[in-house]
Amino acid sequence: MLQAAIISKPQKPEVAGILRDLIAWLEARHYHYLLDPDSAAYIDAPNPIERIDLPTHKPNLVIVLGGDGTLLAAARAFARTTTPILSVNLGSLGFLTEIPLSDLYTTLEAWCDNCAEVEVRSMMHAEHIRDGEVLRQWDALNDVVIAKGTIARMGDYTVEIDSQLVATFRADGVIVSTPTGSTAYNLAANGPIVMPSVNAMLVTPICPHLLTIRPIVTPGESTVSVHVVGVPNEIYLTVDGQEAVPLALDDYVHCHRSESSVRLLRSRPNGLFSVLRSKLKWGER
Repeated sequence: MLQAAIISKPQKPEVAGILRDLIAWLEARHYHYLLDPDSAAYIDAPNPIERIDLPTHKPNLVIVLGGDGTLLAAARAFARTTTPILSVNLGSLGFLTEIPLSDLYTTLEAWCDNCAEVEVRSMMHAEHIRDGEVLRQWDALNDVVIAKGTIARMGDYTVEIDSQLVATFRADGVIVSTPTGSTAYNLAANGPIVMPSVNAMLVTPICPHLLTIRPIVTPGESTVSVHVVGVPNEIYLTVDGQEAVPLALDDYVHCHRSESSVRLLRSRPNGLFSVLRSKLKWGER
């Protein structure tokens, strides 16, 4: 039997009605559905499945009801699978969740008819290293950020690319981003916008205390290393804006392209620039 996993944004009251209609649509087409805890809570459904365990059930499709944050969580959960993700924008900006609610069933019909577009987005693998030991590792769709905590003091960082010293500098932090993440924190920090199909990684200092430090675009096969050489108070490593761990003096963060990727389902190819025009009002006066 075909299966669809549903992942929903919490504390979004309108999701309850959307979810009931969606389940009715799936059942009418003989689909079995799997609900994460947030989805199940909206309709008091029994036996929810934790997001991290959903891939073990091998669904044919993942439907995300929420914003970019919900999609990022789903993408990491399904990073090591080939399951396509249909993301419906119920948030505000929605660079990744491009499909409006009005196009949900049109896109589902296109997928059922094998007419939908599947857009492959590369991910980045990050490792937290202390005393030569890998403490934790992640796959990120958007970015990895090394930045200060609550105290308004800068940290000191050394950046290397493929074991070549780039610079040691003082800054609020460093962003290492995928092309997909170039329109996230990287964009707010004056980093470049890179088309998602480009095989690259981006290194963007956050408010560096040097006028000569600028964002860098590296080949996708590169390894970017950030070494914490000065700690003002608290420094954290944050993955996709959702998972955070504290860093200590002399810790390293190594980033390189992941072997995993994310497959986003589209009813039609929207294109980066149409998203920029609609979301950021590019070209408008």
